[in-house]
Amino acid sequence: MQLRIGIGYDVHKLAPGQDLNLGGMVVPHSQGTVGHSDADVLIHAIIDAMFGAAGMDDIGTHFPDTDPQYKGIDSKILLRLAHQKITDAGYEIVNLDSTITLQEPKIKVHIPVMRKTLANTLEISEKQISIKATTTEKLGFIGDEKGVASQAVILLKKL
Repeated sequence: MQLRIGIGYDVHKLAPGQDLNLGGMVVPHSQGTVGHSDADVLIHAIIDAMFGAAGMDDIGTHFPDTDPQYKGIDSKILLRLAHQKITDAGYEIVNLDSTITLQEPKIKVHIPVMRKTLANTLEISEKQISIKATTTEKLGFIGDEKGVASQAVILLKKL
């Protein structure tokens, strides 16, 4: 059995008047993520981790932000497409661990919905997904509430 690990990282700016897309849901807040797609940093980090583990380049290679077809796209669609690509390459997800870093709002209460949404999108068990949240203790652009970041690590198994 061949196991492969991938890591993904993403950052998006926060701005008033935007939706705060995290983990496939909109989290209520006065600011939201800015990006070419819906700017869901958690899903983007997961996609990068998946592609990295499978040796398939990165999210920008597969879904370039210069391509108008991805303008405003729901990141769950990108996640489904990415998952199909790694499945077609003969991989399945063993587990996924992730962290969202933002100062506000506190998102612990939203994590169960995010896990369920991601599990349904990836067609895996919620038990295979871990999502954690942290702040930067008011340090840096995240602490100043100018941005949000996410990291994801994924373990794939070659079938």
